[in-house]
Amino acid sequence: MTEVLSSRGYEVATATESAVGLDVALKTRPDLVILDVMMPRLDGFDLLRHLRRHSRVPVIMLTARTAPEDRIQGLNVGADDYLAKPFIVGELLARIRAVLRRTHRTTEQSTTLGALRIDRARRRVWNGSLEIALTATEFEVLELLTEAPGTIVSRDTIARALYGRDATAYERAIDVHVSHLRKKLSVVGGISIRTFRGSGYMVEPHV
Repeated sequence: MTEVLSSRGYEVATATESAVGLDVALKTRPDLVILDVMMPRLDGFDLLRHLRRHSRVPVIMLTARTAPEDRIQGLNVGADDYLAKPFIVGELLARIRAVLRRTHRTTEQSTTLGALRIDRARRRVWNGSLEIALTATEFEVLELLTEAPGTIVSRDTIARALYGRDATAYERAIDVHVSHLRKKLSVVGGISIRTFRGSGYMVEPHV
């Protein structure tokens, strides 16, 4: 896989042990981490928990464990995407491009909703003067929902932005991301995220 990524122009740093991988990720500050769940000593879920204490780097998890509970566990500990083995190289490359595209999108626009301030250029969010830590995927979902406050955004729209596909295979994953986002925004005055069963989600400004 290193050779494939290098041949596509990516600069790659690798580690075969979890402790080394965590050290590399924290010291080199990569644009993206591809993390295998099955690692010696510390599995990928535990490694990601440690990484999220210090970094919001986008993470794609790879695993042979395909049960919905495993996917949800990966998202719960902070993964931005979750790819089950076996997979074709083209799918992984597509996921990498999608994550990097949304992570490095730049714009001068900023948005204020109630006490929430979104800096789209730096991809950071504040509640008044206090910054709210969001993962890259949570920010992407928030960005979609706040492009037109008061408008329902469908799961398919979110899935196509996050994964390049319709929502059929990702409904539970999207629900998890929105649930995390709603929890983190619960302290913000002036907005709420509403769920419309069978339709999607809407950021609703209110007094």
